[in-house]
Amino acid sequence: MDWVARAGAPLRGTLAIPGDKSVSHRAVMLAALADGVSTIDGFLEGEDTRATAAIFARLGVRIETPSPSRRIVHGVGIDGLRAPDGPLDCGNAGTGMRLLAGLLAAQRFDSVLVGDTSLSKRPMRRVTVPLARMGARIDTEEGGTPPLRIHGGQALVGIDHTLEIASAQVKSALLLAGLYASGDTVVREPHPTRDYTERMLAAFGVDIAFAPGIARLRGGQRLRATDVAVPADFSSAAFFLVAASIVPGSELRLRQVGLNPRRTGLLQVLRMMGADIREENAGNHGGEPVADLVVCHAPLRGIEVPEALVPDMIDEFPVLFAAAACADGPTVVRGAAELRVKESDRLASMAAGLCALGLRIDETPDGATIFPGALQGGAVQSHDDHRIAMAFAVAAQRAAGEVRIRDVANVATSFPGFDALARGAGFGLDVAS
Repeated sequence: MDWVARAGAPLRGTLAIPGDKSVSHRAVMLAALADGVSTIDGFLEGEDTRATAAIFARLGVRIETPSPSRRIVHGVGIDGLRAPDGPLDCGNAGTGMRLLAGLLAAQRFDSVLVGDTSLSKRPMRRVTVPLARMGARIDTEEGGTPPLRIHGGQALVGIDHTLEIASAQVKSALLLAGLYASGDTVVREPHPTRDYTERMLAAFGVDIAFAPGIARLRGGQRLRATDVAVPADFSSAAFFLVAASIVPGSELRLRQVGLNPRRTGLLQVLRMMGADIREENAGNHGGEPVADLVVCHAPLRGIEVPEALVPDMIDEFPVLFAAAACADGPTVVRGAAELRVKESDRLASMAAGLCALGLRIDETPDGATIFPGALQGGAVQSHDDHRIAMAFAVAAQRAAGEVRIRDVANVATSFPGFDALARGAGFGLDVAS
């Protein structure tokens, strides 16, 4: 499936963005391990998160769906998971696979984690190597890629580990394994990353100490069931923040978006570029800060993106490229080599697509310089990457002609219904076979 995108109307209205994908994954996992019954409201009905829920159902956890975006999870306790009857399919969910690697490494039974074509190319040694230090046994393909063949029955021990590359997923995998390990597990980071796992473990009654760049917990603890309200996903909101910023005459309100300080680097960068974004109706959902975001069109200027903010906006770089394409002056990105090992090589994917639309992009191993200009029509590849597809739908709102975005079905992994919501707000965006 392709999209055909073109400049539409000024973007107007109040939008309800789907639930946070990272929080939805973790809520299902911890609710499954808890003693008692937990209700999750705002669960993201995306393919990635549904894959995680389906995996826990195959591990013996009863999960009810009384209505869309709600799950009732009957926890089986920390030692209650059962052996699956075959490989566990994570779909496109890198978060699901890496966190499950830590959790399943501690079980009594063997398991195998598989994924789709895109996930099967992604590096897993960054999580399997430190888990091996804890005593886990996980086999990968020769290049360190999935499937992950996890040998159960291993006695894990807590470690004090410093990550070479800041990664919330790797940190979370080690903390989940640490629940089962003897002694303390300490994870240190070269740069602070999002702390969803730490906050949610605390909400489920785990005694965990954490601060920016470090987390510590002791093994052998049990989790208590709790209800979780999932905030709107900031990464999904980011596409509308940029679109309203670059389309003249726009004003959008995005309701109750999660504003975890380790997630909102893009918000800071857009404001540095001159974006007009204000926060209203601030509150708290299950330990996560939230607020309405009101964004109006404003002229943007190119900047050098502070490297300190890169870990806090790693998923938002594709749409930042769209903002940079419409700014006054070049935008320079450094320290973002992690983008080359996401669902696609996002540096190369965005550079190639923007060049196809008439811009100049100078790539470097860990970033790029984006030289803005008049976007033309053309055809771009999504490279089977949901965020690349949506970023080009945003950029096309300022293009002089139609932009055909190829292979967009994968958008359903994180943002089902994006095209309909975007059209309702004023996007020029159609589905093409």
